[in-house]
Amino acid sequence: MESDIRAYNMTVQDMDMQNNGVPGWQTQTLEYYNTNTDSFIAGSMPADMSDARARFLAHVPDNGCILDLGCGSGRDTKIFLEKGYAVDAIDGSAELCRRASEYAGVQVRQMLFRDLDETEKYDGIWACASLLHLPKAELKETVLPKIAAALKKNGVLYASLKYGDFEGIRNGRLFSDYTEETLAEVWQDMGSMPVFETWSTYDVRPDRAAERWINLLARRV
Repeated sequence: MESDIRAYNMTVQDMDMQNNGVPGWQTQTLEYYNTNTDSFIAGSMPADMSDARARFLAHVPDNGCILDLGCGSGRDTKIFLEKGYAVDAIDGSAELCRRASEYAGVQVRQMLFRDLDETEKYDGIWACASLLHLPKAELKETVLPKIAAALKKNGVLYASLKYGDFEGIRNGRLFSDYTEETLAEVWQDMGSMPVFETWSTYDVRPDRAAERWINLLARRV
C-alpha cells in the first residue's frame, strides 16, 4: 500500500504542474467517468439502494428539497423525483451529467463538490458512493463544511464509503477508503453536522459482493 500511495502522490505533484494547478487525481477520475460512461451506468443502475434510501428519507419531510451530490447515472435522482421531492443533482463528469439529465428528466449541473455554495437550502443531501473520490483532507477541510452550510437546520446527509485503509489511484480513479477510526478523524471538527447513525453493508452488485461499505447519516444542528 505504501508504494501505491507514493505513486499517487507523485502523480498528483506532476499533474498539478502540468495542468495549471488542477489536481491530477481530479483530472484522472473525471476522465475515467467521461470515457467509461456506458460500463459505469450498466454496473450501477441495477444496484438496489432501497434500504439506504428508506433510512435517509425517513428524516426528510414530504416534498422536501434534496441534493443528489454526485448523482452518477441519475438513478436516485429519478426515484426521489417520482416520490414527490424537489431535487437538485450535480456531478463532476460532463458525460454523466448529460446521461443523467436524459434519464431523470431534469437538468443535472456539472460541478465539483468543492464549488458547492448554498446556504440552508436542502432538507437532505444524498452522497451515494461519491465522497469517496475526494482526498480525506479535502473532504474534512473543504467539502464537509460546505455540505453542512447547504443543509437546513435538522437537514440530513447520507453518505456511503468503501471500507478499508487505502487512499490513492485505483482502477483509474482516486479512492479514499475509510474505517470507523479514519471516519471519526475526518468528522472530528464537524460539530455542526454530527453523525448519528452508521452501519456496514456489503456491495449489492453480485460481482462485488465481497466489498464492504460504511454508510452514515449525519444531521445539521
